[in-house]
Amino acid sequence: MDFDLATYYPIFIYLLFILAFAGGAMVAAHIIGPHRRTAVKLMPYESGMDPIGDARHRFDVKFYLTAILFLVFDVELLFLYPWAVVAYRQEPLLPAELRRIVFWEILAFVISLFVAYIYAWRKGVFRWR
Repeated sequence: MDFDLATYYPIFIYLLFILAFAGGAMVAAHIIGPHRRTAVKLMPYESGMDPIGDARHRFDVKFYLTAILFLVFDVELLFLYPWAVVAYRQEPLLPAELRRIVFWEILAFVISLFVAYIYAWRKGVFRWR
């Protein structure tokens, strides 16, 4: 099997079209778009909060806890989908003994995440007061 660069020419051309479209869209938006410079638009905007007052005040942590929990359980799904696809194929890729080992490993993974969910629930992370 020889390496032939000509095989990849369509991909390079497609990449050039993508870059040209993105650059053209940015230039067109800058040229055509409105240019109203108001005091509100020029004001700094940090993390969804208006920069008014002292910077040393307490932040509500509930948003951040919810975001972290979402990421934890989202990453869990990223690990479970490939396993589910491979585990339930018509023609198995792994021998039966190795499939059992993988099943128990996935089960331990899900149980550990379930324990983390229960811990967060008992700590009151999901309460919005």
